[in-house]
Amino acid sequence: MDFELSEEHRMIRETARDFAEKVVAPYAAKIDEEEYFPKEVVAQAAELGFMGITIPEEYGGAGMDTLSYVLMGEEISKVCASTAIIIGAHVSLACDPIYRFGSEYLKKKYLIPLAKGEMIGCLAVTEPGAGSDVGSVKTSAVKDGNFYILNGSKIFISNAAEAKVAVVLAVSDKSRGKRGMSMFVVETDTPGFKVGKKEKKLGIKGSSTCEISLEDVRVPRENLLGNEGDGFKIAMMTFDGGRILVAAQALGISQAALDAALKYSKERVQFDAPLSSFQGIQWMLAEMAVEVEAARLLTYKAAWLKDKGEDFVLHASMAKLKAPTVSEFVTTRALQIHGGYGYVKEFPLERYYRDARITQIYEGTNEMQRLIIARYILKSVF
Repeated sequence: MDFELSEEHRMIRETARDFAEKVVAPYAAKIDEEEYFPKEVVAQAAELGFMGITIPEEYGGAGMDTLSYVLMGEEISKVCASTAIIIGAHVSLACDPIYRFGSEYLKKKYLIPLAKGEMIGCLAVTEPGAGSDVGSVKTSAVKDGNFYILNGSKIFISNAAEAKVAVVLAVSDKSRGKRGMSMFVVETDTPGFKVGKKEKKLGIKGSSTCEISLEDVRVPRENLLGNEGDGFKIAMMTFDGGRILVAAQALGISQAALDAALKYSKERVQFDAPLSSFQGIQWMLAEMAVEVEAARLLTYKAAWLKDKGEDFVLHASMAKLKAPTVSEFVTTRALQIHGGYGYVKEFPLERYYRDARITQIYEGTNEMQRLIIARYILKSVF
């Protein structure tokens, strides 16, 4: 078992770190305070190949592996979790399902410009009555000649306000339950496709999270992903991969908070000594470091298994459970170490604290991850 990163992986980590520090960092406060979508940053991410990092070069991507994707996500999340999830939602939730399940026609028409970053994509699954329970989706898809007519509504859709392409889950045969769901690639300028209000959120404010309504949206039959009835399976497999990126996002936030706490504890003097000289602070820092490293190992292992072509679902859920839990633990303690300074916007700690919270919710809540893990270990699938 080798824990060393390859030269290629070290290179992508350094490239992502340089990009985060030089390009993303100057926008980080503006993104959070103004709920600003950093189009300039996204454009430069596209130039580096990040908008299609895991997509093969023949379809406009960088052709890198999942671990490279994780390293990129971790480094960008250290600086700005909003930017990381803008890229992550685009790659994992829009590019990936089109690459894995789309026809050659769909790949050439949509995947290539998506992977090049010429357009932004989103995944539209969640509905007012269907969050963790994807099987309760009500949006309908009715055949009409060479088209499907989509009607319904979606909520909490990441990248919705900027997306030119949406991957949409709908019910094409109500009588078949989950096996009657299908997934479609929908152009967002199609008549009847409307993006609603942008949600006001606790954190990741640069990532637009919006409602979507579909009123008699006509989608060509060739825009079906996979076969009719494959929608639920496609959604679940897409989420499995996306969870690794969210774990990397939580990991990056945790590392940034730990780094900030270490630096502050050495600089802040109380009772004529730096905070880092007090045992209580040292123990807090030690626990934080252990938890961050544990989250990193789980996240990297999930990516490694996926790259090997092995069953990675269990470890993706483990990483998705562990890393967000750690991010809450570490940001809370880092803020405590900063005291009053951690609570004001002069320091980025309060942003890390707010951004960390969502990682326990999207791409499957912590509770859902526990259910998935339990099902696996009870079957002795390890």
